[in-house]
Amino acid sequence: MSRNKEQGYKEMPGKRFSFSKRKTGVSLAALAAAVAMFVILLQMEKNILSQYEKGEIYVAAQTITKGQMITEENYQEFFRLSEMDKLLIPDTALTNPDQIQGLAATFEVEPGTLLTKGMFEGVNDIWNGMEEPVIAGFRAEDIYQVAGGTLRAGDRVHIYIVKEGETILAWERVYVQQVFDASGANIPNTDHVTAAQRVNIYLDKREVAAFYTGIEEGSVRVVRLCQS
Repeated sequence: MSRNKEQGYKEMPGKRFSFSKRKTGVSLAALAAAVAMFVILLQMEKNILSQYEKGEIYVAAQTITKGQMITEENYQEFFRLSEMDKLLIPDTALTNPDQIQGLAATFEVEPGTLLTKGMFEGVNDIWNGMEEPVIAGFRAEDIYQVAGGTLRAGDRVHIYIVKEGETILAWERVYVQQVFDASGANIPNTDHVTAAQRVNIYLDKREVAAFYTGIEEGSVRVVRLCQS
């Protein structure tokens, strides 16, 4: 009996040590699992927050009429900054001041509209191929000569010269800078009634002499591109 007791006495410490070792291992595993879960939750939170990260974009502060030129002096009148979830911002959105100066609206833009590159064309595109862009003007004797008086700023037109019974396409895709009624008053693009009879266009300086000579020797006819 004493031997068994002695043996039992010697065996017990070994059992207690083994149990303690297993308990420590379980604790370390639980701690590692907790740390891993914490890291995973942090990453999930980061991903969720990144999905709702805000970005700045420009929207129309007021109605931007077709042909309206956007300059350094007036862009804050027509454009205002707004915030939007970055995931919803298209790649073509206008997002910084460098993108929005020297543009002209290609169609009427409603207030609050998110502004993108496709809504505007650059002055460089309007002046493409011109060495020295200038504004030239002419007056039609009758509105039928200028698309029935429907021309407005921002339109693209073809200009024909009729001379001695022959009609010649003299200039293509000319940009209309401004239009006026018979008395010389400016016609805004919001006016869809008043007939335009005086028209300002962009021309290269080297073409101005030929333009006015053609008008003097013949009769001008202007047609408007429907897609403009």
